[in-house]
Amino acid sequence: MSLQTLLGTALPIIQAPMAGAQGSALAIAVSNAGGLGSLPCAMLAPDAMRKELAAIRAATDKPFNVNFFCHTPPAPQPGVEARWREVLAPYYAEFGIDPATIPAGPGRLPFSSEAADILDEFRPPVVSFHFGLPEEALMERVRRMGARIIASATTVDEALWLEERGVDAIIAQGLEAGGHRGMFLTEDLSTQMGTFALLRQVAAAVKVPVIAAGGIADAQGVAAAMALGAAGVQVGTAYLCCPESTISTPYRAALMSPRARHTAVTNLFSGRPARGIVNRVIRELGPVNPLAPAFPLATSAIGPLRAKAEAQGLGDFSPLWSGQNASGCAAVPAADITRALAAGLGK
Repeated sequence: MSLQTLLGTALPIIQAPMAGAQGSALAIAVSNAGGLGSLPCAMLAPDAMRKELAAIRAATDKPFNVNFFCHTPPAPQPGVEARWREVLAPYYAEFGIDPATIPAGPGRLPFSSEAADILDEFRPPVVSFHFGLPEEALMERVRRMGARIIASATTVDEALWLEERGVDAIIAQGLEAGGHRGMFLTEDLSTQMGTFALLRQVAAAVKVPVIAAGGIADAQGVAAAMALGAAGVQVGTAYLCCPESTISTPYRAALMSPRARHTAVTNLFSGRPARGIVNRVIRELGPVNPLAPAFPLATSAIGPLRAKAEAQGLGDFSPLWSGQNASGCAAVPAADITRALAAGLGK
């Protein structure tokens, strides 16, 4: 079965769900252009999720994807949080922030029964997961909705694990990809492979369709992925400068500048490895800092610094998520990006 038949789309192109960088508008635009638009829900409260899903249903009759994280929330550790705030103390002083006023708490939520209740109201055609899969009871609820289930793998072992649990397709997320690594069977970054090396090995190991993700930003990248055995592609970074995205002005400027050529996998912003453009805080603290609290608890401490810096037009403390290839970023409608990517399908 082709990926288009599986997903019900005209094109085997998926817009990567990018929490914090988009809402329903981007998903709608891509779906209406023939791809699979995606709504990230990891940072949405229930009412916001319901509002965004209603907006999608009102604006398109095309298939769309709803994405969730599947991490296990860690228990807060006051000592770890205190040490992390000590690391950030010079920056708090610089911006006049009282760290005692910063509440601790998660920045992202995993898939839950409450989220499944909301999905039941809208019956999305596709549901995708990052960091593994939810417990089987929740998986079964999604299946009963009639949704296709796709999930990210960053190693062959993760792909086999997902296939054993009945996913309909697997996203092979290469090391080039922007945003959070989908890794879930290991925390060892040395296991992470480039997109095309991973794609070939995953496609040989599993029977379900494999979607290539990471570093694909133009028609030539799409053609290369398809030639190497991909059933489709997932593209994120190329959509970030579209008018439908919600990123900040400093973020947009960084993507459109030579700075975008220098990215790093970092845990500073959330506590989990994720690829973004190197900025001041990454340079000064190092991309991976062992003192950062576990995902997603690192988010709260750096949030006020991000807000203060962005108010001054700076992205020094912002998670400027980006893949290694931002060359496809353009300030044009998402539909145009989708059509440009689709030109690679006939090559």
